[in-house]
Amino acid sequence: MNPKDFRNPQAGSIRKAPRGYWTFLPAPLPPKIHYNLEIIQTLSEADRLLGELSGTGRLLQNPHLLIAPAIRLEAVSSSRIEGTQASLSDLFFFEADKNIEIKVPDVKEVQNYVRALEFGIERLKDLPISIRLIREIHRILMKDVRGEHATPGELRKSQNWIGAPGCNLENATYVPPPPGDMGNAFSNWEKYLHSNPKEPVLVQCALMHYQFEAIHPFLDGNGRIGRLLITFFLCERGCLTQPLLYLAAYFEKLRDEYYKRLLAVSQEGDWESWLTFFLKGVALQSQQAIEDAKKLLELHTEYLHNLEQTQKIPDTARRLINEIFLNPVVSISQLSKKWKKPFNSVKVGVQRLLELGILEQIEGRRRNKLYVATKLMKLLTGETEKR
Repeated sequence: MNPKDFRNPQAGSIRKAPRGYWTFLPAPLPPKIHYNLEIIQTLSEADRLLGELSGTGRLLQNPHLLIAPAIRLEAVSSSRIEGTQASLSDLFFFEADKNIEIKVPDVKEVQNYVRALEFGIERLKDLPISIRLIREIHRILMKDVRGEHATPGELRKSQNWIGAPGCNLENATYVPPPPGDMGNAFSNWEKYLHSNPKEPVLVQCALMHYQFEAIHPFLDGNGRIGRLLITFFLCERGCLTQPLLYLAAYFEKLRDEYYKRLLAVSQEGDWESWLTFFLKGVALQSQQAIEDAKKLLELHTEYLHNLEQTQKIPDTARRLINEIFLNPVVSISQLSKKWKKPFNSVKVGVQRLLELGILEQIEGRRRNKLYVATKLMKLLTGETEKR
């Protein structure tokens, strides 16, 4: 890390480690921010659209119709930023049948992200965002996947760094605080969250995310944890009634700029550009989530309408309509276990949706047959692949 690149002492301090490499210690939050017109306008738009999205979740009788797809979209995008290749359809097929041949090994990492997000949202009912909660989340995220050697749930006790593949501590792009300073920095981060900050909530969220990434408290998984914290923060602060915002899709699309804006805060104290970038993402993804929610609810209504036009409707058919919005790939045997219903009872419901063209059977499977809601799958993923 080149100390000359870090030119703003108000952003943090550069320190030389005993072994000769340089590290960066971010200054405690909050920073001094110049609220220019662009930030003010973008903040207003982001607030408006996030409020509209939150209202959408509040009015739903069954919010899981939107929550499950949103969580999985977030999981796939956030994991891809870290180099995974698993797609949303990979995740759906894996969740429908754990014994399926895994063409993309890192799908387990994405599933861990889903579990960590779901666990965190539930845990927030009893425990605020804190170092303790983050360690619990990290333990779930890193369980039985690459990086599990990196002490899941434990704060790092050795130095890590960020840079191009193959780089070392001397030529890394960024080296976070050494373990001796990292603990205090992380504690200050936690204190800021619990200090009743005066900044607008979305600004607090942007500050919180940057600072976590700058501290980099774990040996692995920091990026994913940092993005999970955005969802947790917005839900905890009441900006989202349900985890419907998949902001990682914005970061994935603009990955280079995402990293550039974070680094510019550390190097130049350029909080304004980072805030503008972050707030634009909230606005754009809120608008996208609102549009996607409308399409999903319209399709759900269409499915129910088509079913109601038939006679002697099996109870399992109605239940299946909701189930496919949790996962458009279904297995009769797995649903039988999940619902604690006889296999043939579930089969009758699947058969009715096959007759209506809502489900299609995946060819080439003699045992544990799978069925996919093709139109719904295409809406969620843009993919039409059948396996």
